[in-house]
Amino acid sequence: MHYAYILRSLSHPDKPYYGSTSDLKQRLATHNAGGNVSTKPNRPWELAWYAGFPCKQTATDFEYYLKTASGKAFAKKRLL
Repeated sequence: MHYAYILRSLSHPDKPYYGSTSDLKQRLATHNAGGNVSTKPNRPWELAWYAGFPCKQTATDFEYYLKTASGKAFAKKRLL
């Protein structure tokens, strides 16, 4: 199973992070430990939303959609 997810920064709640992974627990731990350059300055993070997909490509495609302007608007209105 592969996941697309949205993280919410506890220190900067207006700055979500969109990603995808096959191990959601480990990936969240990596973000909170500072193991990702993009998310390190806004730690700590909490999982705000996630969805499971049967194949990696679908999860990655949905992650890329969430990073677009229309995807961000959709996430803000429907997912968060």
